[in-house]
Amino acid sequence: MRKLLVFALMLTIAGSAMAFDLGNQAGDKPVISYPQNVPGGRQGGDTILDAVAVTLPVVNGTGTTAGYTDDYDEVCPYTNSTSPDVVYTFTPGADAAINVDLFGSAYDTKCYMYDENLALVACNDDFYSDYTSLLENVPVVGGVQYFVVIDGYGGDFGDYLINITEFEPCALECPAGAAIEGEPALANDYVDNHNGGCNTDPVNGPFGIIDTELYCGTTGFFLANGGNSRDTDWFLIEMPASGVLEITGDAELATYMFELGPQDCNTAGVIQNVIMGPCLEATIVITGAPGSTVWFWVGPTVFASPDGSDVFEYDYTLLTNLAGVATEDHSWTDVKSLFN
Repeated sequence: MRKLLVFALMLTIAGSAMAFDLGNQAGDKPVISYPQNVPGGRQGGDTILDAVAVTLPVVNGTGTTAGYTDDYDEVCPYTNSTSPDVVYTFTPGADAAINVDLFGSAYDTKCYMYDENLALVACNDDFYSDYTSLLENVPVVGGVQYFVVIDGYGGDFGDYLINITEFEPCALECPAGAAIEGEPALANDYVDNHNGGCNTDPVNGPFGIIDTELYCGTTGFFLANGGNSRDTDWFLIEMPASGVLEITGDAELATYMFELGPQDCNTAGVIQNVIMGPCLEATIVITGAPGSTVWFWVGPTVFASPDGSDVFEYDYTLLTNLAGVATEDHSWTDVKSLFN
């Protein structure tokens, strides 16, 4: 049986590890201090009946939910919100796909969209690591009226930043000659025996090995134990002779790259982190003794699929300053002798 290891990183962790969740399933949300925005745009209306009409695209719209009424709530995946909410409305001139983006808002947001029949079209609570929301790649029909509700998690409220723009998909191609992760397709109740690391088994978890210049992987989301889960990929990398390991990554969704330590499943935490994607390269630089082992982790920044589907997969690519043979999947027991 798969053991879902959600590290208690809110507690003190040995070494210089930072507080990030390495697990497959979402735990409780930590408290975050948000930057304060100054409302200066067109404020949303209190209800659907007095929703504020906007014309697409909406760029850097601002407002606040403070002082408004709690009229609506949807499950995505959290419910029982008592937060005040505000509403915008728009009618696209033609069929399209859009993003409704609340990144930069000053509180823990929730966002959802209804059509003119008040049928739920899309809903998101936490897309970004600061718990702000994104409705991504939402199809809309020309001439149909839509309503966007800006809400909050629990009782949270505050200043928001909203952008409603055309969706621009990110699609990566695996470079020729790259090593392929080869993980089986995700499915509901997926058991990650491929390179799930400490989330698969906290003693002998399977680690992948990266020892090539080019590497292509797949990660994503699925449902397990009645909740949203994400695929996490754990790797072992041998430090090159220079003592400096550079990994430049890109992904089709926002994705973490972590250096982990200490190298023990019971105490491992995040030493440093970088977010790559979507279609935006990022580089993590790791230093250490030549020939020593690095624990490297790749996984989504959130736990639920961007479109609300049960199973969702996407690709990532890595460029390293290594050279060698294609990666294989091994347990920690199998490979630890190679690096000691």
